[in-house]
Amino acid sequence: MASSRIQATARQLSKTFKKKSRFDIGIASELPQAYKKFWREWKVLKPAAVHFIPQESKWKRDEFTGETLPVQNIPIPLKHPAEIHEGIWGGEAVIKGFQKRDERRRRVPHYWVPVLKRTVVRSEVLNTHLSVTVTDRTINLINDHYGFDHYLLKTPACDLVSMLALKLKKQILIELMNGCPRYANNPQKQKEIYDEYKTYLSSYTPEEIEWYGLTWYEALTKVAKQKEAENKPVPLKNIYRKKLVEKLKAAETEDKNNATDEISTTTSWLSKMNPFGKKDEA
Repeated sequence: MASSRIQATARQLSKTFKKKSRFDIGIASELPQAYKKFWREWKVLKPAAVHFIPQESKWKRDEFTGETLPVQNIPIPLKHPAEIHEGIWGGEAVIKGFQKRDERRRRVPHYWVPVLKRTVVRSEVLNTHLSVTVTDRTINLINDHYGFDHYLLKTPACDLVSMLALKLKKQILIELMNGCPRYANNPQKQKEIYDEYKTYLSSYTPEEIEWYGLTWYEALTKVAKQKEAENKPVPLKNIYRKKLVEKLKAAETEDKNNATDEISTTTSWLSKMNPFGKKDEA
């Protein structure tokens, strides 16, 4: 009996002191669902395997011993330096590990860095060319998706990683949402581009596009500015000026009404005193 009470108390305490997420603390609790959706796509969703080949089966048989072993698809830890946000690396990153260069010596730490190159890509929706730092895998993915825009729009944020890629994707979505205004001088081309890429708009609402591609700091800053605009104090001089204008309008209306009453009273009095006026018929 005592043990059951202890277990119940432990469950209650665990619920009370449940670890809060980053969206439950401070001003972050006011972030909209649109940004939470982007955050899950960017930070929570598992990225595609790039530096290892995952096995689909749950079990595998050892070729030499014949023993059946469980398959463990453990991703390789990746390092994302600040330079990754200045280019589009196609899911690649820096790998930290050890390398044994001599059998008679101990292994030494080693970093595997992807081969970076500068190239020019074209965005059809934005109608411009961009000079970006990419990897060979990025070029292959662009070719596999038949275009730079298709690659960005089809790839989730967890695989793009780079803020440059996310900002470009957001800009493309905004351009599509507005009907491709960069092709306003060529209506036929504008319709062709819009018809080709408009299917991607079905995955996002206007609010989700507005919050897409924002860093954590940018999202909190946006919420803070919205709250400041809503709760912006009104200067007292504006309040007093408004009250004064209302009082003057009310006084002007009252004076007009009084003047009308005086005119009607004077007219009725003169009509009684005028001997030539028409008398009321009985």
